[in-house]
Amino acid sequence: MNARRTVRGLSLHAVVWLIAAFVAVPLLYAVISGFKSTAELTNNPFGLPEHWKIGNYLGILGDGMFWRQIANSAGIAIGTTVVTVVASAMAAFVLARYAFRGRELFYTLFTIGLMFPFAVAVLPLFLMLRTFGLLDNPLGVILPQAAFGLPMTIVILRGFFRTVPAEIEEAATMDGCGKFRFFWQILLPMARPALGTVSVLAVVASWNNFFLPLLVFNDPKWQTIPVGVQQFQGQYSTDYALVLAYIVLAMVPALAFYAVAERQLIGGLTAGATKG
Repeated sequence: MNARRTVRGLSLHAVVWLIAAFVAVPLLYAVISGFKSTAELTNNPFGLPEHWKIGNYLGILGDGMFWRQIANSAGIAIGTTVVTVVASAMAAFVLARYAFRGRELFYTLFTIGLMFPFAVAVLPLFLMLRTFGLLDNPLGVILPQAAFGLPMTIVILRGFFRTVPAEIEEAATMDGCGKFRFFWQILLPMARPALGTVSVLAVVASWNNFFLPLLVFNDPKWQTIPVGVQQFQGQYSTDYALVLAYIVLAMVPALAFYAVAERQLIGGLTAGATKG
């Protein structure tokens, strides 16, 4: 029995290390390749650079457009997260704590939204944004991203809100606490792990979104980092080392955010699982 557990444990560790290598090796290859020239990368694709060419990275870091794209992505991600979490928290509170006719129907309509990918709504969304003058406007990305993020966020928050005992709300009501005050001062602080989780998911989804900013922004000053990577790759398509350096630097903010938010994300998912 112990031997079987040992073998199972070793197998699990082997799988974890394999997955880690599958992720880390390409990333390490891209970082090292960014220090090469294109000629050296072609002649020596897997070895260490003979001459470490830091100019690839320094040139990109000195480019104002790169920092503008980072700022655009960060601003849009923050705006999307605020709109998504605020709207979803209020909707989830009503769907979780109020009993009214048609409640489950409304909740079902939200969950149906999970089945529709963004590509289905491209044409009507573009026409709507053009009608309201939201092309080349950050709101043209923030509002649709928030709308498509509502179903998942509402599902997560509603499940968490329903686990809060009714006795807490009854005690708050007896102390003269109204519905809005209970929601704002009691329920939201208790739901901090779930709010952190959905905030991380919203930021990640917004940061990685490529198609919607490409559709909305024609002015280069509003380009986000995923669109910037595609534009840079097209502009320097023959300079592979420089493109890899750009991709590495474009990944740094996302990796830094993951490192900071990992504990919050895992803690929120664990709290939700424990309460469920």
